Amino acid sequence: MTTSAAIALTLTLASAALGVSPVPAQAPAPASASAPSLDWQKCGPADLHQECATLAVPLDYADPDGRRVPLAVSRLLSAAPAARRGVLLVVPGGPGGSGVQRLSSKGAALTKELGGAYDLVAFDPRGVGGSVKADCGLADDDRRLVNLRGWPAADGSIGESVARSRRIAEACARNGGAVLRSLTTADQVRDMDRLREALGEEKLSAWGVSYGTYVTARYAQEFPHRTDRIVLDSSADPDPRTVAQGWLRGMARGAEDRFPDFAAWAAHPDRAKDGLRLAERAEDVRPLVLALAARLDREPKPSTTAGVPLTGNVLRQALQNALYADSQFEGLARLIRQAGSAGETPVLPPALAGPMSGSDAAVTVGVICNDVKWRGSIPAYARAVAADRAAHPLTAGMPANITPCSFWKGGPVEKPTRLTDEGPSDILMIQSLRDPSTPHSAGLKMREALGAKARLVSVDHGGHGMYLGNGNACGDRMVTRFLLTGERPAADVTC
Repeated sequence: MTTSAAIALTLTLASAALGVSPVPAQAPAPASASAPSLDWQKCGPADLHQECATLAVPLDYADPDGRRVPLAVSRLLSAAPAARRGVLLVVPGGPGGSGVQRLSSKGAALTKELGGAYDLVAFDPRGVGGSVKADCGLADDDRRLVNLRGWPAADGSIGESVARSRRIAEACARNGGAVLRSLTTADQVRDMDRLREALGEEKLSAWGVSYGTYVTARYAQEFPHRTDRIVLDSSADPDPRTVAQGWLRGMARGAEDRFPDFAAWAAHPDRAKDGLRLAERAEDVRPLVLALAARLDREPKPSTTAGVPLTGNVLRQALQNALYADSQFEGLARLIRQAGSAGETPVLPPALAGPMSGSDAAVTVGVICNDVKWRGSIPAYARAVAADRAAHPLTAGMPANITPCSFWKGGPVEKPTRLTDEGPSDILMIQSLRDPSTPHSAGLKMREALGAKARLVSVDHGGHGMYLGNGNACGDRMVTRFLLTGERPAADVTC
């Protein structure tokens, strides 16, 4: 059966089994006298008619009348008020993703797909973009992604990771202040409801991606009477004992699931015309990449960025980043070719050529460390890294390595939340079968936790972020149909 025929058959079978979860059309509810106000101004790409505002939220919800901090908010109003049924909140990934930027990049596609059914709304979480910022005052080298991720040394030792993690945690405790401690999933969930109130809406629909699925699922559980239609795109295991520690470890499995897609692409004869065919057979690409990374471990190669050589770990991080989307394969293949050619100088991807900003680094570690206690002694991490390197050489032990969270001052800000199957059945999940960051096996853990509240659409495609991104027409149609009509498959399906 051809791919197109399989997709058509899957869609036909799923359509025949669709159940309906109707929700009456909504009009904006009057904001209460105490609701925060929003002063909308034009912003962003002119052709999108995007508007921006600032939402004031409590720094500490335990002190609601205390200090307020600003959040950047953006919207695209429905162009068909008669068809409007409510608000769709776009919830970004990360932690550290910008909702405002994601709305700018996905707004045109969402508008085309959904017509005027929703006002499209997003906000930058605390620490991100135009919202309130925190800064740990980290040195440039400690703000490089390849170091924040905690790749072990070339020989697998973690002594340098331990020292760096302790140094980062101490700097954040010294410099981060109350804003850093407010960077939590719990406060992002509360901020979502604060925005709902400011918009004058009784309920929110939401499309959460990656980390945003955890935020959105938490909102649906904690504010069940405030949720309309919920889409969770690329979910991870929500186990409250581990949360982000488990998500990080999932990347090892995810890279293994996804790499064959890159290998097939890099071995295809069509790559030859661009000089990007790395091997004649797909099965030869993996040993080539592993051998090149090992060589760069021993002999880093100068890049076009002064003072930042291409090391084995930089190549591995570039691989991890590129596996998120097929569109990134060309750049990765070119970097591999440059690394292996004596006559070429590697050009590092921008994300790896320099340090992150102080605020981006702070939110990257702040949320995951504030949410839950990270478990494991230093010897236990060393053993886990050794085992992970042997089992998953593509990620070389990074997902199992120690992080600043192991030395975080003050522990979790609040008790972690366990997601359950209680509440309205208004969730549709969509998940890639070959996701490098949130592997399908981890998405099944979210599906299990949500029980009868959810249905799962598994997409036979690789990448991270399925709807209107890396997915296929079958998956996109199911999500669009759900958002427009409330219809979901009667049971989990595969596209």
